[in-house]
Amino acid sequence: MAGQPLSCRASPGGYGYGGDLGGLREREFPRLRGITYLDHAGATLFPDSLLKAFTEDLRNNVYGNPHSQNISSKLTYDTIEHVRYRILQHFGTTSEDYTVIFTSGCTAALKLVAEAFPWMPEGSKQPSSRFCYLTDSHTSVVGMRGITASMNVLSVPVKPKELLSEKNWLPAEEQNCTTPHLFSYPAQSNFSGTKYPLSWIQDIKSGKLCPIKMPGKWFVLLDAASYVSCSPLDLGVHQADFIPISFYKIFGFPTGLGALLVNNRIAPLLRKTYFGGGTAAAYLAGADFYFPKKSMAERFEDGTVSFLDIIALKHGFDVLEKLTGGMEKIKQHTFALAHYTYNVLSTLKYANGAPVVRIYSDTDFSNPDVQGPIINFNVLDENGEVIGFSQAGHVCGDDIDIIDGRPTGSVRISFGYMSSFEDAQTFLKFIVATRFSNSDTEIPFQSSVTKLTTEPVPDDGTYFKNADKLSPRTHISDRELGNNSSVTVKTVGWQPAESESESIRATISETAVPTCRGDGNPITVTNIFLYPIKSCSAFEVTEWPVGNQGLLYDRNWMVVNQNGVCLTQKQEPRLCLVNPSIDLKQKIMVIQAEGMDTISVSLEENTGKEAVICESKVCSHRVKTYDCGEKTAGWFSMFLGRPCRLIRQCPDKKNSMQHKNTKGPTCATSISLSLVNEAQYLLINVASILQLKEHISARLEEPLEMEELIRRFRANIVISAPESFEEEEWAEISIGALRFQVVGPCSRCQIICIDQQSGERNKEVLQSLSAARGRKTNFGVYLMNQPLCSSFPDTLSVGSQVLPVLKENTEIQRPTSSEEKCSG
Repeated sequence: MAGQPLSCRASPGGYGYGGDLGGLREREFPRLRGITYLDHAGATLFPDSLLKAFTEDLRNNVYGNPHSQNISSKLTYDTIEHVRYRILQHFGTTSEDYTVIFTSGCTAALKLVAEAFPWMPEGSKQPSSRFCYLTDSHTSVVGMRGITASMNVLSVPVKPKELLSEKNWLPAEEQNCTTPHLFSYPAQSNFSGTKYPLSWIQDIKSGKLCPIKMPGKWFVLLDAASYVSCSPLDLGVHQADFIPISFYKIFGFPTGLGALLVNNRIAPLLRKTYFGGGTAAAYLAGADFYFPKKSMAERFEDGTVSFLDIIALKHGFDVLEKLTGGMEKIKQHTFALAHYTYNVLSTLKYANGAPVVRIYSDTDFSNPDVQGPIINFNVLDENGEVIGFSQAGHVCGDDIDIIDGRPTGSVRISFGYMSSFEDAQTFLKFIVATRFSNSDTEIPFQSSVTKLTTEPVPDDGTYFKNADKLSPRTHISDRELGNNSSVTVKTVGWQPAESESESIRATISETAVPTCRGDGNPITVTNIFLYPIKSCSAFEVTEWPVGNQGLLYDRNWMVVNQNGVCLTQKQEPRLCLVNPSIDLKQKIMVIQAEGMDTISVSLEENTGKEAVICESKVCSHRVKTYDCGEKTAGWFSMFLGRPCRLIRQCPDKKNSMQHKNTKGPTCATSISLSLVNEAQYLLINVASILQLKEHISARLEEPLEMEELIRRFRANIVISAPESFEEEEWAEISIGALRFQVVGPCSRCQIICIDQQSGERNKEVLQSLSAARGRKTNFGVYLMNQPLCSSFPDTLSVGSQVLPVLKENTEIQRPTSSEEKCSG
């Protein structure tokens, strides 16, 4: 196969908007510099001019509650009505045929349909209703069956091939039955991007197609949320009865706003029991009297709609049209990128001919009428086995990616109207870099992009009848992975029934007796590090007091953005260049960074009334924190070049993350956590570092120094055990008067790729770790400490002997001489 370097500049056909995509991205999306965003199916990105136009509108106008009766309220009401018309115009229809009902999103719109549809339950005199949905539907569609079941209505999943089966066609005499049925299918699969024929709408409503053989009148719900993000939908031609959408998938902003477009011919049949603010023309509180408003939209929009967000939609339509020229051009642009990426990705093969990826698709990406800009896949190894996400450093503490050889998730990438050819190439280079070593000289790439199909695909479903004749891909109609959603090249995984936080906070045993190693070589503490500010530089000490949350002042502070979200080195690698140190005598934390003035923060806890208490999140844990003031906020904002603040965990024990120890005869104390991710302490072994260093040295021209590697793993306690990774076989350890329980391995993420001295990234460390450990990324173990009831001070010191207790299923070799025995 002819090879082509990924650095080629030939762009796929249909790409761009008159050749000014680079300028558009620079003007409208400067925040994308250095970032490759490929989760537009999850949420696309808003352009700067949309926000500018919207905020300018708000500055110049006074918008009141549309349910009130005054000038500002009238302005709001009229603007909302204008937006309704603009939405219908965008979808090729008018208010004569459709009504726009605003909801909080597509999911809320689907729920509304399930509750309001005129179902005929089982046991009634007439034939009962059925709710049918395509098996490739979104979770929110499948969830409608919970509501229909409560109404005694049966739900039936339908596969695409079953829908086209002639056995379900009804004779003309059975089509006269008036029992209402509802069939839902996606215009575009949220999983794979497959586009299903819009002609099904009319075929099902006319009786030409039947989801199941059941007499009655069929109505069609077209889930268009994924489809309309990058494709034009003409409701003047394809007149579905219900069309739910979410606007953030089109514009990126506002979020939390969607709509249900309802065909006016079915509107009189819809049922509604609850009435909220703004939906009633008149009612009596003391009597059973209620009269709804005449407008169907107002009857179903309970409470005050999100009117400012609705006003933002007007600017969304204006800006999108101005930037791109319309949805048809967006459709061609995004498909061109998906077509190119698919062609290259599907040709990648290992030296033994095995494919690098398994793509889940029912199409061959040759026509934008049957395939959207979504590619869903799993990466394979040379033997055809799926490589799970934990093997690539997915997230800390999450390694459940394959069960019985079957993946628990997949990877989805998707393109948006501002996506570029460079985005596609960056992704492909990433796949190549992670799956092929530098010694691989021939990496197969498609030398040219296949010409896109320009002739329309027959809109009668015949394409899907022949789907199994396409090139060998895994077909989603009978897929094993289900309906997965994603975030920027997102992985989706199964979650265990017992939360990791609970397992990490396992109670500490008080009964085990420390046992020495058989060879008698002592294990000692070589380094102690604490990290006063989460994700900032380490503060190394030789002796340090231990508190009830771990090392005193370890991760008591963290940096957050302007919305209060914790910043780590994943988002801000320069945090490693911030050097905090603790002065116990002066009771201050000193903060330093190159090019910045030194500042200090008091160690005294601010519990006064002036402290601004807020709730923050660390991983999945909620913690109470307070702000450290404007001076430190200004310092961090200047250094990082973005608005941010320094916050500290509140001392209030009631709000701490705690776990009561119920074992042991004495000292019933609480185990409390600071702003750590998993446990109080993290321990690593120098011998394990040395073994990893050998793997890394084989891949790098300039091998990393031991000190640099140690700092990358950001441990609290570094020990010198004779054997590499033997720490993973320990159940408990004692260091001086302190006893710790080993509560599990630390699954590493991309932070270990960051040089803690420069902030530069190098992926070799994570890749070498994965290769050395059999594609897993565990390194180091978490510890929990239960303070002992003794007169000894709780202090951790370099040089202290470490006495491990092996796990019960590990053979313990007894010492051979009295000198090798260790004390308890």
